[in-house]
Amino acid sequence: MSSDAVAVNRRSWDAVVPAHLVAYGADAFAGEDSRITAVVRDDLAALAPHLPGGSPVGLDLVHLQCHIGLDTLSWARLGARVTGIDLSGASTAAARELAERAGLAATFLESDVAHALDVCADRFDVVYTGIGALCWLPDLDAWARTVAGLLRPGGTFYVREAHPVLYALDAERTDGALVLAQPYFGGAPRHHRHASTYAGGAVPEDARDTYEWQHGLAEVVQALLGAGLRLVAIAEHRTIPWLALPGMVPTGDGSWALPEGGDRLPLTLALTATKPT
Repeated sequence: MSSDAVAVNRRSWDAVVPAHLVAYGADAFAGEDSRITAVVRDDLAALAPHLPGGSPVGLDLVHLQCHIGLDTLSWARLGARVTGIDLSGASTAAARELAERAGLAATFLESDVAHALDVCADRFDVVYTGIGALCWLPDLDAWARTVAGLLRPGGTFYVREAHPVLYALDAERTDGALVLAQPYFGGAPRHHRHASTYAGGAVPEDARDTYEWQHGLAEVVQALLGAGLRLVAIAEHRTIPWLALPGMVPTGDGSWALPEGGDRLPLTLALTATKPT
């Protein structure tokens, strides 16, 4: 089931590339030399204290599940030497074209996470996983082994992700109540069918099906520990970079928050880990 579901997801990610290039402002990104994404802006603040000299400048960074590459290329603009890896061939092709338009050096490789070590022989100072990525992975142990395999000894891994308790809520309620309606713990993938992509734009009829996997906090942490990494920081946040629940309000900096009672629910979590020398 997992391999079939991943293939379905790959078809969907291929199909939404044109809409996401528009929704994420690829033209503006390519045309503004100083532009970085809001996601990387926030992640830089969390990751920098764990980098040599507090900066990505001169470091080798690989971005797993990079999609169309705007976050990857943002790290390039911040001075890192970057590689992006994604299961969608259409996404990596778009990322290469965007890098050329932006005049940025970057390598983009096509692979799912589980097989990334087969296509990427390089090793990195930083392994980065963008937000909204873990739900597309059926096997976090395989993911963590890939992370550890891509890191150099002493290297740093960072992920910011939607908090798993958020994925367990009833996302259709409009009365402001936070009600658990889905399993918190992992299991069979959840099937979704979308007529439009989360970022805007219609999805072709034959690419509307997707599958997502739920991963609890302990599962995420234990996968990293089991791969031999050392957890050095964990944080939970009250904002998230997309409209995750009805009634959320924009914060003004590209994120969204609950309209009231923000302390009731963590919306995202961030983990930083290192590979022992």
